[in-house]
Order: sequence, then structure tokens, then C-alpha cells
Amino acid sequence: MRLFAAVVPPPERLDELGGVVDRLHRLPGADRLRWTARPGWHLTLAFMGEVEEALLPELRARLARAAHRTPPFPLRLHGGGRFGRSALWTGIAGDLDALRLLAERSDAAARRAGVPMEEPRRYRAHLTVARPRKEGAVDLRPFVAELTGLEGERWWVAELALLRSYPPVSGVPGEQPRYEMVGAWPLESGEEGSG
Repeated sequence: MRLFAAVVPPPERLDELGGVVDRLHRLPGADRLRWTARPGWHLTLAFMGEVEEALLPELRARLARAAHRTPPFPLRLHGGGRFGRSALWTGIAGDLDALRLLAERSDAAARRAGVPMEEPRRYRAHLTVARPRKEGAVDLRPFVAELTGLEGERWWVAELALLRSYPPVSGVPGEQPRYEMVGAWPLESGEEGSG
């Protein structure tokens, strides 16, 4: 199964972002972008790829420990940007050190559970909202300019989620990946144990 650890913003913050994305849909070139669907909006912490089901119990236990060792922390949606010509995203502000630590702990939990992970990269907090249907086919700068003023309301990250993704398979244009919650663990303030 295709898994990743994530933070899922609360519905109110997703609605807040939805209002901004609705405005982006009215910009020239918006029809040449593949927009991510609101039910799939999340902050990926550690992408695990295909994970054998036999590893799931140990992975769940280790993610639970990582969550237990991490106190809740505040975040908010903030501004936006692009990765070259390949992705449009909204940024995150708040306790980014705590978010990075949770990402590192999630990655370590997966590795210790036996999940073959890619080499770690510096964590960059973002929430992807769109990708060009064909790389470079759309100038993303006007979309980034529209996102620049985004200053969302603060929320407290209170849980670590393990999500399963189902990539589109029908070949129907516009089909979105589906996501299923496999597990979620409350963030706490304890420090004992290891991820």
C-alpha cells in the first residue's frame, strides 16, 4: 500500500484556503492546471511509497511514539510559491521547527519499522494546490502573486496522520487521487521512548 505521514489542517482552515483557490480558478491559464482536490489537502511529512502490509503494525507503533514525543504546535497558511514550473503551493508559517521535527520523527519511525525510504531531504513545509497538465505550459507567477497575500488563521496541530493514497487509474481527465486515513495519533508532550 502507498503510504505517507501527514498533518491534515482542520476543515475551517481548508475552507479558508478553498476561498483563495476559488479565486485562482478565475485566472487566465487555470484550465491548464491540474488542481488538487480539497479532500486531499495535507502537509506531507514523510512519503513512504509502497509499504508491505506486514510492516504496518510496527510502523503504527513507531508513529504513535513519534506523536507521543511531540507537543501540539501552531501553524497557519501563509503566502505561496512554486517549484519551478512543476507545482503551485501555499506556504506554512508558525512553529516550523516543530513541524520539521515531526517530519524527521515520522521519517525515522518509517525507517526503524523497516520501510525502505529515499535519502532524507531538507523538509520544506507546503501544501500543493495545483500542477500544470504539461510542465511549463502555464506561467505560474500570476498564481503565486495571488497567493502572496494569504495570511490564514492559526490552528494547533494536534495529531499525526498516516494516509494511504490511491493514484488515479481510470485515465479519465481530471481524476484525482483518493486518500484514506490508516491511522492517527494525538500529539502529546512526553519525551520518553524513541521513534
